[in-house]
Amino acid sequence: MRTLSDITSIALEWTPLYTERVKGYYIYRGKEGKKLTRIAKVDDRYSSHYLDKKLTPNTSYVYMVSAFGKDGRESKPSEVAKAKTLPLPEAVPFVDAIDHLPREVKLIWRPHPYPKISQYIIYRSEPGEKDWKEIAKVNGRLNAEYIDKNLKDKHVYLYKIVARTCDGLDTPPSKIVQASTKPRPSIVRGLQASKNLPKKIIVKWQPNPEPDITMYKIYKSVFEIGPYIVVAKTKNTQYVDLINQDGVKRYYKVTAVDKDGLESFKQDVPAVGTTLAKPLPPVILSKNINGNTISFSWESPDHRAVKYEIVKKVYEGIFDVKKYKFTNITNTTFSDTLVPGIEYEYKIYAIDANGIKSKASEPIKIKLPKE
Repeated sequence: MRTLSDITSIALEWTPLYTERVKGYYIYRGKEGKKLTRIAKVDDRYSSHYLDKKLTPNTSYVYMVSAFGKDGRESKPSEVAKAKTLPLPEAVPFVDAIDHLPREVKLIWRPHPYPKISQYIIYRSEPGEKDWKEIAKVNGRLNAEYIDKNLKDKHVYLYKIVARTCDGLDTPPSKIVQASTKPRPSIVRGLQASKNLPKKIIVKWQPNPEPDITMYKIYKSVFEIGPYIVVAKTKNTQYVDLINQDGVKRYYKVTAVDKDGLESFKQDVPAVGTTLAKPLPPVILSKNINGNTISFSWESPDHRAVKYEIVKKVYEGIFDVKKYKFTNITNTTFSDTLVPGIEYEYKIYAIDANGIKSKASEPIKIKLPKE
């Protein structure tokens, strides 16, 4: 009797008995030194081949074959034939992981030399975890790479690969390889916003230490709790926010973005900036009337005024109001001649070096009686 071995099967061959007294054959199998068990019946005297399947790889077996007749009588068994199944193919011989990629890990391996390999099974785990998760199947013995995507930033992953034969047998797992994804850029530091500039806020920050930063995103909100909306992108480390309002407050956060599109986290606490407020209104110090002449004086309480503007209204009738404006006044006194019987109103505005005009002072109202 001859044998031919595979990983999970052994083929048996014998010389058939063509005599009419033989109806078929019994197949016996066992392990060396132990009792053999009948495992199959072949109902054809012309048969000379039997395939024993679902065996354990790399295991020794012994076989005997006997013939049985039409009357059910069984012959003496053949001599013992020894055979051993082949071992499983070895693990994938070389595996490596390319790390520090943005949210990805690339696995490469050497194609398995065993020609019956049909696919590779990729498993992933994390340090401290016992379980392994199957994440992919790569078909084709000569395919030798896989890219694991949509991963966490700055995270460590473990991988192993199992090769599978065309008849569904798995090799032992490869060695375990480790890789980490690229971290996000660090949080932008030194964020500050101006509080004393006219009609604009300048936001500044320190440059990030990462060499591959391509831009910074500026987020702005009118409320501290948000929402924060992207208002600009820049390669510089400052942003000028032009705001055509005086004394308004804005909140800012800035992130860094690298060449792979990874964006840093926003700051927990925003930078608060304000545009320069209006000067305080002038305060009237004195008001004097001498005949038909009125004189009054004032001061700038915050000392920001570099000049003043006076608006004079003349009420000559219910629907007859005339308005006069006196500009570029640099002193803090003013005199004017009045006509008896007519009502007058004066308001004073402070203007600072940036041209920002204050709200009006308390009005000065006067009406001289007719003579």
